[in-house]
Amino acid sequence: MRLLNRLNQYQRLWQPSAGACQSVTIAELAARCFCSERHMRTLLRQAQEAGWLNWQAQSGRGKRGVLTFLVSPAALRNQMMELALHKGQQHAALELAQLAPVELRALLHPFLGGQWHNDTPTLRIPYYRPLEPLHPGFLPGRAEQHLAGQIFSGLTRFTPDSPLPQGDLAHHWTVSQDGLRWQFSIRSTLWWHNGDAVATEQLQARLLMLLTQPALRRLFASVKHLEVTHARSLTFILHRPDYWLAHRLASYCSVLAHPDHPAIGTGPFCLKIFEPDLVRLENHDRYHLTHPLLKAIEYWITPQLFEQNLGTSCRHPVQIAIGEPQELGQLRLVSNSISLGFCYLALRQSERLSEAQARQVIDLIHATSLLQTLPLDDDLITPSEELLPGWAIPPGSAQLTTPLPPTLTLLYHLPVELHTMAEQLKTALAEQGCELTLIFFDAKTWEGCGDLANADLIMGDRLIGESAEYTLEQWLRCDALWPALLSASQFARLQRTLDDAQQHQDDPARGAALQSVFNTLMERAILTPLFNYQYRISAPPGVNGIRLNARGWFDFSAAWLPVAGS
Repeated sequence: MRLLNRLNQYQRLWQPSAGACQSVTIAELAARCFCSERHMRTLLRQAQEAGWLNWQAQSGRGKRGVLTFLVSPAALRNQMMELALHKGQQHAALELAQLAPVELRALLHPFLGGQWHNDTPTLRIPYYRPLEPLHPGFLPGRAEQHLAGQIFSGLTRFTPDSPLPQGDLAHHWTVSQDGLRWQFSIRSTLWWHNGDAVATEQLQARLLMLLTQPALRRLFASVKHLEVTHARSLTFILHRPDYWLAHRLASYCSVLAHPDHPAIGTGPFCLKIFEPDLVRLENHDRYHLTHPLLKAIEYWITPQLFEQNLGTSCRHPVQIAIGEPQELGQLRLVSNSISLGFCYLALRQSERLSEAQARQVIDLIHATSLLQTLPLDDDLITPSEELLPGWAIPPGSAQLTTPLPPTLTLLYHLPVELHTMAEQLKTALAEQGCELTLIFFDAKTWEGCGDLANADLIMGDRLIGESAEYTLEQWLRCDALWPALLSASQFARLQRTLDDAQQHQDDPARGAALQSVFNTLMERAILTPLFNYQYRISAPPGVNGIRLNARGWFDFSAAWLPVAGS
């Protein structure tokens, strides 16, 4: 705040002449800066010693002196920001940046992307919204899910090079012949971010805390007991075989924080600052896997950039620019992919909407040009042709012959593209004689939505994690959508089907059983995917090791910067 005050005072001196030389009295200067004449003399002396201006006073009370400016407020702001960053005062730098949002894009440019500061490799990412707290369990946002995996570790983890979970806190695990006993061997050299050694009992305690959450309890419904069977051994005893168990433990919702300190983990980066305008991570010196090459990651939360269309880290939340966002032409596209996750339409079949009518709505979407003509950026979405690769949408009919109900209700939540989709679908249904009422639920999940049990049509977004088949199984087990959409008997039958599928020890057989479940949902016109996103990450030259993951982010521990000056 002191830097802001000094800059504000300097701007007040500068503004009347726009930096030209001024003939002015001390009293006039004091009035501009809302201070006493004595304090004004102190300010002028300090600014002159700092090399900002030159003040030539005239002897005698009320005499005019000559004020000459040596640096502009914008240049001074840059100097102050750089000084604050070198001193590790990120909050001061952000306060200085947000002083003049109209100039913020150019102002931030020298400090974003990959930089070495005090021999410390740091990656700064401007972000378009405040991040939500990283509470244990399920998190709604892709950025929060990704951060959880950078700060915390699970017993197992997913890697880019394998569709199967690998060891993390657990070096390996064994499964009994009947599939009811899973023994995880915990690594002997594990350290919390606060420097304490990890005890197996702490991991057990945190897992038991997770299992008190209803959604996590549904996810681990097959777990009967969790025992510490050795100082370095954690054993799960199951009611019934669950060969998704290692996948469940690798999911972001199952990462393990310290049982007494929920912000402390064992991941490659520790959380140093988590505030509305700044999130800072620093690497964990005693991380048990490949040590990060970056020292620090910072999110500079600058929503005013997004609101004023001055550029952010996100041209769109799925398209991230590291560095100067508006100058995308100067950045290089380092990674891109089509998301496995998708926006979807779910249809509740009832007296208001028969299966034939639900199929007609789906045909209206997929057998016409509705998705192809959505007024969205060309490189943002891709209309879905399959739920997952190889899981094709059942063929429809181009003949729209089944009369639709006179009225229907559509409930939808974020992302913002579903606003556009909802309006387009409303127009298309009106042409078929059906009036569609739109209800928007301002959230990223269905938790706490009172309208969910009554809507005829439901649109949402299904994020897909590193193991696509498993993520969809988790969706069916834990999302509030399904018990609200299906009848009690349908939902109970679905859960029994999932229980049967999880008992296949063979991975392809388990995946095929799950595919059969989703094929049935699509064939019965209960579910259809709408479109996928085009993930993109752009970065300036010198930021290396960036590779898109399933959530459209990148593993911070794999990114690196060349040595300063090389």
